[in-house]
Amino acid sequence: MTAQGAFTFDTESLDVLHAALEKLEGSFAELPPVTAGSAASDGAAMQAVLLEAAERLADNYPYFHPLYAGQMLKPPHPVARLAYALAMWINPNNHALDGGRASSAMEKEAVAGIARMFGWDAHLGHLCGGGTMANLEALWVAGQLHPGKTVVASSQAHYTHGRIGGVLGLPFEEIACDAQGRLDAGALARRLEQGGIGTVVATMGTTATGSVDPLPEILALRQRHGFRVHADAAYGGYFGLADNLAGPARSAFERIGEADSIVIDPHKHGLQPYGCGCVLFRDPSVSALYKHESPFTYFSSTQLHLGEISLECSRPGASAVALWATMRLLPLERGGEFAGRLSQSRAAALALHARLAADARFLTAFEPELDIVVWAVRAARVSEASALARRIFDEAARRGLHLALAELPVAFFDLAGARVERDRDTVTCLRSVLMKPEHGEWLDRIWAILDAAAGDRQ
Repeated sequence: MTAQGAFTFDTESLDVLHAALEKLEGSFAELPPVTAGSAASDGAAMQAVLLEAAERLADNYPYFHPLYAGQMLKPPHPVARLAYALAMWINPNNHALDGGRASSAMEKEAVAGIARMFGWDAHLGHLCGGGTMANLEALWVAGQLHPGKTVVASSQAHYTHGRIGGVLGLPFEEIACDAQGRLDAGALARRLEQGGIGTVVATMGTTATGSVDPLPEILALRQRHGFRVHADAAYGGYFGLADNLAGPARSAFERIGEADSIVIDPHKHGLQPYGCGCVLFRDPSVSALYKHESPFTYFSSTQLHLGEISLECSRPGASAVALWATMRLLPLERGGEFAGRLSQSRAAALALHARLAADARFLTAFEPELDIVVWAVRAARVSEASALARRIFDEAARRGLHLALAELPVAFFDLAGARVERDRDTVTCLRSVLMKPEHGEWLDRIWAILDAAAGDRQ
């Protein structure tokens, strides 16, 4: 996709899918033919329904396009789309080998590849529906090992951790953040002195700002207090492969393999369709916590079924096939094509942040640690800045640029230096997630629209 010419969806790759389907079909050539029945459908009727669906789907933001830079929505790689579609002719269920023999093997291979990215050869892990389910499972294991003890996460961590605490019956507390949006290690140390903490969640890329919690400091505190460390790397997990992280983030990712559990979402930076999350445990012996009997499901193999190490039962084998295919094409290795795309995303975020910081109309927070940029609109007071941000958001969308809004603590900004009156504790900010590799080459276009949307406020 380039900045020139008319936009078109990739349809040429459908020829690749056709060839793969022919190969798959040949593998079942010995089966007797099936005629009529429920599998047969009227082609004209299906076309009518699909055309109607296409019309309905047009009522969306263009998530696939570089001018969509708002939320964490990244188009899946073509090979992931095609592999997922290919698997749908089988429709495997990765709960048990009976329902997904080949796709279960592919899942194990793909998950092992993700674990190796974190430096783990021995591990326990599997795919799941997304980061929420993956975090639920990690905290369920934590609760089994430290029953009744409190789970803590930063005030900028994803809200799912508090909800999960309620579901699991585990006490949950927030720890204050520093001015960079990271968990405040000093505040954590003071809370640990009070006792009762079983698990500390280290967010490796917060949803709002992409901030990376100080994992080395958290690990040092674990040595003294003996809690579990869960790394919620749902968004940022792949960035350990990037070659342009700044010192604190790089130091955190270099230590991520020392966490007890890790969550990562391949359906974010892993180029996968929704939903594809992954949970990993450093100690494989936690599999004993999952032990159960199911005589009606596990009967055809003595091998480990993925459903025996998962809270979820039925899970789409197609997700595993898509992830496996993507990782075969784009291995998770430093210096490779996949890693280069992550570096490009952060470079684009740094470039946008630099332009914003040099523009008197805007007020930037800290430099992006990953590929998320947040900024406020300069005004006499915080309430006015918040109202202006909403107006620019609407005007940018009208001009074809889709950003996001985020409500952030005013402490993230130098209000005194900018002579902005603090009449609110939070400020409505503009937020951009530059997670597409093309965002760098589209930055001039993005800036031109933002510039016009903001108008002359200097």
